[in-house]
Amino acid sequence: MKLITAIIETPKGNTAKYDYDQEGGYFKLSKTMPAGLVFPFDFGFIPHTKGDDGDPLDIIVISELITFTGCAVDCRIIGAMAAEQKERKGKKIRNDRYIAVPSVSELFKDVHSSEQLPETYMKQLEDFFKNYNKGTGKKFKVLEVLDFKRAYKLLEKQLKK
Repeated sequence: MKLITAIIETPKGNTAKYDYDQEGGYFKLSKTMPAGLVFPFDFGFIPHTKGDDGDPLDIIVISELITFTGCAVDCRIIGAMAAEQKERKGKKIRNDRYIAVPSVSELFKDVHSSEQLPETYMKQLEDFFKNYNKGTGKKFKVLEVLDFKRAYKLLEKQLKK
């Protein structure tokens, strides 16, 4: 399977959300998290892509590694959360979350599909994004969890847009 590069915006454990400003070429603090809420895994984007929300496609990088904002990580896609997000004004958009592991990960080197992750990982991710969006006046709904084959096909389709 072809590796993709993920750019980490917000490393796991952070209590603040960072966004990449494409025009300025820098990362900017965009918001703080509600008390007790932290990013469970590294969160970032897939460069040179564009989702329905107008931003690059979102990616969650699951690993034992310590990264930093702006870190480029070569990853393999292991799945995706096909998701719908209801904006504050009521408009619904697709806002999928791709799930990947770094190619250099030792702990997750044998994980090639989201089905191989502990079930609690997927539940925690779903709960995190629901709570994160709720705090900004949005609703997040997982439509289904895709295995790596279906996720990769979806990614290829989005790359052709």
